[in-house]
Amino acid sequence: MSEELRKNGIYTTREVRDILKISESTIKRLLKKGIIKANKVGGQYRILGKEVLRLISPNFEKRVENVYMKIKKKAVKVVNRW
Repeated sequence: MSEELRKNGIYTTREVRDILKISESTIKRLLKKGIIKANKVGGQYRILGKEVLRLISPNFEKRVENVYMKIKKKAVKVVNRW
């Protein structure tokens, strides 16, 4: 996709897959888990550009890292108690 990603643009799952360079199964998983919010129109998903931008922003990545570290710490505590 050569055009700039527009915040208020509306994209299909195929376009978002191409932008993010991910597989079809990955986009389905992101939609199912609610990581990417989308609306269904005529049986097909439509995704706002701001959702894609939110997903690739450094702030989102930092939040994911924080959640991961919390889960890791809990797992280590459980394993150490064994």
